[in-house]
Amino acid sequence: MFTARITRIAAAATAAVAVALTLSACGSSNPLDKPSESSGSGSSDTIVIGSQAYYSNEIIAEIYAQALEKDGMTVKRQFNIGQRDAYMPDVKSGAISLFPEYTGNLLEYLGGKADTNSPDDVYAALKKTLPKGLVALDYAKAADQDTYTVLKSNADKFGLDSIADLSKMTGTVTVGGAPEFEKRPYGPAAAKTDYGVDLAFSATGQTTLEALRAGTVQVADIYSADPAFEKGDLVALKDPKNMILSSNVVPIASATVSDKISKAINAVSAKLTTEELVKLNVQSTVDKKQAPDIAKAWLKAQGLS
Repeated sequence: MFTARITRIAAAATAAVAVALTLSACGSSNPLDKPSESSGSGSSDTIVIGSQAYYSNEIIAEIYAQALEKDGMTVKRQFNIGQRDAYMPDVKSGAISLFPEYTGNLLEYLGGKADTNSPDDVYAALKKTLPKGLVALDYAKAADQDTYTVLKSNADKFGLDSIADLSKMTGTVTVGGAPEFEKRPYGPAAAKTDYGVDLAFSATGQTTLEALRAGTVQVADIYSADPAFEKGDLVALKDPKNMILSSNVVPIASATVSDKISKAINAVSAKLTTEELVKLNVQSTVDKKQAPDIAKAWLKAQGLS
């Protein structure tokens, strides 16, 4: 797992502790009492949109918000909440009307299982697994999930296109990632079973990208929407057997508002690809732009403003 994802999980955990201490001191148990940004009156006609404590998720949530505001809807933003244990109770209860999620990750969180790891099968399983009162709108092509990634120079040298092609590389081929990656269902053992590839493993943790670029490892587990892909020196290998659980961006909506918001939100999903998501993430992490500005420009570029 690449540094950015580890960092945002650690940051979310730290934020969650801080929020918990603050709320305890105030005598309140609701982490959504003070959203990072809000508009609207909070009435029953207001669409409340939440986001994780993750810059990429907040950008998507802001895109949703501006798309709905363009259609004349009143929106209240409840951003930067934390991770699923913090926000899912409010999503389930309807206190949050709309939340950008990730199909595979949410399916696992809810204890569901898909027939295969393909985007369509994971989405279908998620729709069946969602608690009553929640609706999964159209999922986007954009995915934020594990990949087997190599340097473009090696992809060109050895003709690497899919995970199976790693067998073309000479010498010991080592995959780097977080320590837990070794035992995951899509780790080195699965690559051997599904693709016949022998891979050694190195627990590179937060230095995974650096290790790949330095040649310490030849393959790295990097999330598909990581800003590092924008540089052009990395290639995420194809996974035609869907060994890796698909985790596409998916809007989760309260059934009470899903019909009203589906047209605008599904139009966003139709335009949002992994490549577009990488570019959005670069604007946040490299260009240091704010989510509202990033969202406004993207909607305009896509003809949705």
